Amino acid sequence: MKVLIAMSGGVDSSVAAQLMKSKGYDCIGCTMKLYDKEETDKCGKTCCSLDDVEDARAVAYKLDMPYYVFNYTDEFEEAVIEPFIKCYECGVTPNPCIECNRHLKFRHLLDKAFALDCDYIVTGHYARIEKQGDKYILKKAADESKDQSYVLHFLSQEQLAHIMFPLGEMCKAKARDLASESGFINADKPDSQDICFVPDGDYAKVISERTGRAYEPGNFVNKEGKILGQHKGIINYTIGQRKGLGLALQEPAYVCELRTDTNEVVLGKNEDLFSRDVYAGNFNWISGEEPEGEVRCSAKIRYRMKEMPCTAVSLGDGKVKLTFDEPQRAVTPGQFAVLYDGDIVLGGGVIEFY
Repeated sequence: MKVLIAMSGGVDSSVAAQLMKSKGYDCIGCTMKLYDKEETDKCGKTCCSLDDVEDARAVAYKLDMPYYVFNYTDEFEEAVIEPFIKCYECGVTPNPCIECNRHLKFRHLLDKAFALDCDYIVTGHYARIEKQGDKYILKKAADESKDQSYVLHFLSQEQLAHIMFPLGEMCKAKARDLASESGFINADKPDSQDICFVPDGDYAKVISERTGRAYEPGNFVNKEGKILGQHKGIINYTIGQRKGLGLALQEPAYVCELRTDTNEVVLGKNEDLFSRDVYAGNFNWISGEEPEGEVRCSAKIRYRMKEMPCTAVSLGDGKVKLTFDEPQRAVTPGQFAVLYDGDIVLGGGVIEFY
């Protein structure tokens, strides 16, 4: 059986390749060239740098696998970077890594796998796929501290049928041990941390450089409309933000709303950030079937949080309303709400204005 392995140059995808090779699969390694790396190569905290390509190539060579670099810079620009910029301009906080997974790794790369007569694509994600009856289910990783199922909530039945996650039952320490035992050059390589095209974490700077625009300052206001000061441009702020406001107020202030129509940033108290109801659009039910009535489950509204109990109701047209048992802090449009039933991922969608 033939597989195409997405190799980022990191430990996880390298070990995934080693595991597939050891099981006797006919393996092809590949790295996706997604953007101009000249600037990001100066920073070692992102994925997909030139060093990463060479690390992936070295591992593929050691495993005696064919290895290719596929150029998807145009597709990445269109599907990830341009929407990222538009989201911030509209007062929305995106998650570009999910969009990269959705459009590049599990769409374009899957198409490439089929073109190469491969049966599956393989990645180093920490998640599990199982088949129950005639349906595929997506599950959390056995090691919940490394679980990445949240960023895979968009997968369809057809995609799940052609994907393998060899690390789903493994802990990170074991993966590093295997990389070391295999003599991989990247066995001690640290995990990537930042968004690949924002290597220093300065989103506003990247947006301004790419658009050539200077984003106009505007007013900080409270809920009653009282002007509290001036902000530096609406792209610099996100819901729940406290640091970097540049204001000296009598009590702590938090970003509660971004009004792009009036170029205002609304500030409030911490208690103003809590909400029980969350609306998500473009919702994907992994089963391929939209449930009727209320669904008791748990949900995450951002990656780095524990899922919380809630009730979900499908509103039709790809929209879902979540009502949490307890109010959730800083519900942020553009992030994703992902539903779970125990360790099974039910699906997810993008959080809309509420």
